Amino acid sequence: MNASISQVPGGKIIAIASSTGGPKALQAVITKLPARLNAPIVIVQHMPPGFTASLAERLDMLSELKVKEAEDGDALTAGSVYIAKGGKHLNIRQSGSRHVIYYTDEPNREGVKPCANYMYESLAESRYSEVVCVVMTGMGADGTKGITYLKKQKKIHVIAQDEESCAVYGMPRNIVNAGLSNQVVPLERIAQEIITNVGVM
Repeated sequence: MNASISQVPGGKIIAIASSTGGPKALQAVITKLPARLNAPIVIVQHMPPGFTASLAERLDMLSELKVKEAEDGDALTAGSVYIAKGGKHLNIRQSGSRHVIYYTDEPNREGVKPCANYMYESLAESRYSEVVCVVMTGMGADGTKGITYLKKQKKIHVIAQDEESCAVYGMPRNIVNAGLSNQVVPLERIAQEIITNVGVM
């Protein structure tokens, strides 16, 4: 890694996409991560408005990490988790030396809102040196187009949940079939692979 990359603020970020079966899968992953995780986590879980706040509250109670429903203007910090609001598309943009959350209100994409493709595509324009992409249980193909685009712009590491541990093996299957996955692992191993890839402070 060259000096210019290593000096980029933020370093690495974890971006998780999940849908059907996702809340349970997220609980299995987020609760195993340490408070000193050396990266922020952004999550797009397909849910209608009103449900993502309670998901964030539950995960916050059960986890060492700080978990919240992401608000417009939230600055991303290591050891914190930001869950996209239902009914809006979550994006990340540069603001001075920080990366912040901003929402857009385009129509549904891949039949969903929030759509993880927007999150991944916005990270292509960020100053993060590496994006660890995690695609977990869910129907459809959300995440595949966004990660395909992101891979052209950034160093990425893609973890796909394996079929056996998925409630619905749709989104991870599309990642694997597109040749995007670096690892295909059972749900119980995802947290450890995240820690291995980003480290602790």
